[in-house]
Amino acid sequence: MARSRAISEYTEAEDKSLRLGFLLIAAGLFSLLGLGCCWLRPALQERGGGSSANCTVLAVRQLGERFFCTFSCGTACRGTARYPCLQVLVRTSRSSAPALLHEDERQLRTNPKCSYIPPCARDDQENSENVTYKQKYWKEKVGSQPFTCYFNQHLRPDDVMLKRTHDETVLLHCFLWPLVTFLVGVLIVVLTICAKSLAVRAEAIKKKKHL
Repeated sequence: MARSRAISEYTEAEDKSLRLGFLLIAAGLFSLLGLGCCWLRPALQERGGGSSANCTVLAVRQLGERFFCTFSCGTACRGTARYPCLQVLVRTSRSSAPALLHEDERQLRTNPKCSYIPPCARDDQENSENVTYKQKYWKEKVGSQPFTCYFNQHLRPDDVMLKRTHDETVLLHCFLWPLVTFLVGVLIVVLTICAKSLAVRAEAIKKKKHL
């Protein structure tokens, strides 16, 4: 009787496998909940109602106002510089009203008044040259050629984006890796329990043959 009870109990290795499996299951569930509440839900809200359209440039201009940006010159070296504000006004195929173009949602949140934020350099003149280059690009290379843009008529009718920050690939990975972690944990638990069950049955059959 004691021997039968010992066989049905899990060994130290099997116990570790079970704990690892349950740990992975818990990690996968908590990751899904955390990402869903802290990142995925705002991303979906940001994309909610968004549509693509064809945009055409109406005007490209620099405002007299300058904005501050932060540059880094080493691990413990940071400073501020300034850059001019570039505005690219476009018309979408969905509306005749002019809208302000932005690089993406991050740029829109950082500076909703401008269309472009250059990589922040220590020298203000270098920042101005980067903005001027971008201005020439929209005037001369793009001109009146239509291009794809994105907008949300309900949340931001006066702004359009050149690209989306949260695309389908990012959202897929947000779900994929926690789900893989969860499934691997379930697989480890199921295989450990099945292996133990088979071992107990095999031992029981062996005992019957010796009786």
